[in-house]
This record gives sequence, C-alpha cells and structure tokens, in this order.
Amino acid sequence: MEAGADEAIAAEPVNRLVAKAAPAAAAAVAMPRAAPVRPAPAAMPLPDDAIGGAMQAASAATSLAELRAAMEAFDGCALKRTATNTVFADGVAEGRIMLIGEAPGRDEDRIGKPFVGRAGQLLDKMLASIGLDRKANAYITNVINWRPPDNRDPSPEEAAACLPFLRRHIELANPGLIILLGAVAARHVVGISDGIMKLRGRWLEYRVGDRMVPLMPTLHPAYLLRQPAHKKLAWRDLQAVREKMRILGLPRGLPADRDAQ
Repeated sequence: MEAGADEAIAAEPVNRLVAKAAPAAAAAVAMPRAAPVRPAPAAMPLPDDAIGGAMQAASAATSLAELRAAMEAFDGCALKRTATNTVFADGVAEGRIMLIGEAPGRDEDRIGKPFVGRAGQLLDKMLASIGLDRKANAYITNVINWRPPDNRDPSPEEAAACLPFLRRHIELANPGLIILLGAVAARHVVGISDGIMKLRGRWLEYRVGDRMVPLMPTLHPAYLLRQPAHKKLAWRDLQAVREKMRILGLPRGLPADRDAQ
C-alpha cells in the first residue's frame, strides 16, 4: 500500500521463476487432452469510495456536533492515520464570521484546535484589530482537518475526501461573511487556482443554501510571519472586511440573530 499498489489483478500469485512450458512443436506430438476447468477467480472488491462515504456522512449531520462526530468516525482520508487529533474548529459560530485556513500544523495537531501556534497568535491580533475574537464572535476551521506529514500541502485526493465535510460545515455554521486564509483555502473553497497575491483583496461570493455570502481571500498568517512587509496588504483586506461587516450588521453574538436571518 505504501508503494502505491492498492489492488490485485488476479486471485492467486504467479510464480514466474518456474521452467517454461514445452515448445509448441513438442507439445503437438502428445495426445491432446481437454484443459482442466478452473473456477473463475473471485471478483476483487472495489476500493472504498472515500468521497462518496464523506458525502453521505456529511449530509447526514444536522448540527455542528453531529458533523464533528461524523468526521471523527470517518476513515476515508489517509491523513487521519498519521494525525494525533481531528482538528474540527474553534470559536463562536453564532457570530457568523467564518475563517477558513489550510491544514493543521504540529501545534494544532497536538492540541486539536486550529491556529494555536505562532500563526494563530498573529491571527488573533489581526482579528482583534477589526473587533473580532474567536472567544466571542469569530469561528475558525480549515479545509483539511488532519495534519499532513511534515506540513506538506494536501494531495488532491486528500482534499477531495475532506471537501464534503467542509461544505457541510459551512452550511451548518451559516456564516454571513467568510474569510479565506491563503491560496490552498481559496483553491479548494472557490475553485480558483490563481495565486493568493492576485486573489487577495477581491470580494467573491459563496453560495450557502439559497443565498450568496461575501467572501474575502487574504494572506495566511504563516506567510506574513515569513514576509512581514506584506502585513500592510493584509491590513487593507481587514479594513475592507470591517467595512463589509458594518454594512451587514455583523458580527452577531446571539443564536436568535442567526435564526432570524
């Protein structure tokens, strides 16, 4: 499996080290006899449909708690086998401001919450600058809920197994505004492969139920730690988010506000 061989092509192994059969001319001298009838090899089971299983499990969840339980029971993503925890979300969904990052890192995998390392500390400061706090009115999750080994980018197959959960997560959280952190989040949520420097600062939309939700891609806090000169670009994006929140009357801190929308 680790070498990439995930299925067999025959019911029994073939020994290719034995002597070959006699040449055809010599075989013709012998009296012909009927070949023995062998039973057909048993059909090999189809590989598990990880995406289909994820879609079924996600659609059956009717609350965030049920969705979390479904993800913790899901075994269709290989990343889960090497992860310590399922990193589901952190914050207050009722505030209706949803942030989506890429994938958990070492600290997030150890603690089981998104954005708790150095990048998370910077993100908290970024949110505070526009009146947001994960303990009061902001809700944070990731595209991928299990840490990829060595913090590598998730493969397309790994992302595909997680996306049904993310889409259902967005539906159940019912955000009024979405912030995407980094290029990986933008690529998988809105399907645009442009670089984040081209996408950031542009308002996009994401359908939630029967309405379109404003969505802002911006720079990932981990990138800003490596390129602090670009913090000014992220600040411009945050100012645009603050203005949009003012227009929409967000965040909202009471569940009743969300139900009335």
